[in-house]
Amino acid sequence: MDLDPVRIVEAVLFSAAQPVKISDIEVQTQLTGAVVRRALKKLEEEYDSRGSAMQVAKTGAGYSFIVREEYRPFGRQFAPKEVPDEVLRTAAMIAYHQPVLQSDLARSLGSRVYDDVRTLHQLGLVTARKQGQTFLLTTTKRFCEYFGIDGTSKTAVKRWMEERARGP
Repeated sequence: MDLDPVRIVEAVLFSAAQPVKISDIEVQTQLTGAVVRRALKKLEEEYDSRGSAMQVAKTGAGYSFIVREEYRPFGRQFAPKEVPDEVLRTAAMIAYHQPVLQSDLARSLGSRVYDDVRTLHQLGLVTARKQGQTFLLTTTKRFCEYFGIDGTSKTAVKRWMEERARGP
């Protein structure tokens, strides 16, 4: 029984908790890179043409299904939260001002920053590198994947945040 490569790639994206690289799809499905790329393109076209709330998105180095911007408020109500709301402010400050010293964040946001950074670090969203008596904080590739940011550079993250701050 020959299975449709588009449906195989669709199943991979639907099942994956993280964005998936083309090379990983190749290895796990035995499809060639060219077939995987065509399947991704076809999936994008299918979901776009039917006006689906879902879309295929390139996030960082991989691909995933995400909810389109205009439908996110509806899906967010039912999605489990990995990052607690109270930690998001600290995450935003790190992302926008990175690299930033943890001690500087604590001066501007208060001592709760230390717990927030611990949570963000445990989730793999920020790195903390020792610098003197404090830590130098930056976002990770996982941060970009989690928030659907196209690119992993500091400027890509800052640009994404500025776009979100401007609103629709």
